[in-house]
Amino acid sequence: MSQEKSWYTLLTKSRFENVVFNDIQKKSIEVFLPKIKKRSQRKDRKLMIDVPLFPGYLFVNITLDPVTHLSVVKTTGAVRLLGYSSGPVPVPSAHIESLKIVTGTGLDVVSGTINTLQKGERVLVVRGPFSGVKGEFLRHKGKDRVIIKIETLGQFAGVEIDREDLEILPAILS
Repeated sequence: MSQEKSWYTLLTKSRFENVVFNDIQKKSIEVFLPKIKKRSQRKDRKLMIDVPLFPGYLFVNITLDPVTHLSVVKTTGAVRLLGYSSGPVPVPSAHIESLKIVTGTGLDVVSGTINTLQKGERVLVVRGPFSGVKGEFLRHKGKDRVIIKIETLGQFAGVEIDREDLEILPAILS
């Protein structure tokens, strides 16, 4: 195990990024949670809120000695350091510095996958009243809205959903 500090990606429970960030900071461990400003999804408000750039992930600068490693992964809401069976994989410091510069500018930052939805692509609804439902992408409808086709009881229905409430299903799961 390396005794030199390196940055590692820490996977957290869903929506626990801030809790984990604060608890790790209290342990005097260097931690970085890149955030961006985004319009609130609540219908009754038009606020800009800070949200994690990479939901479910933050970065810690640690040595991989057993005490520090255990201290990080035993934090409430922490899941594991990303890596392989041989151990966690460090993130180059240059990448962290770039993220700090990008998120520190105050300019609009758009995140997400480069992959755009293609007609016929299988999707999973991850939030909202249709959460857990699998469907097929039909078309875009305005900014950040899409129409998907879902099958229920042998019938098809098209529903309009926020784009961010969908995840593309890997071919193996669709």
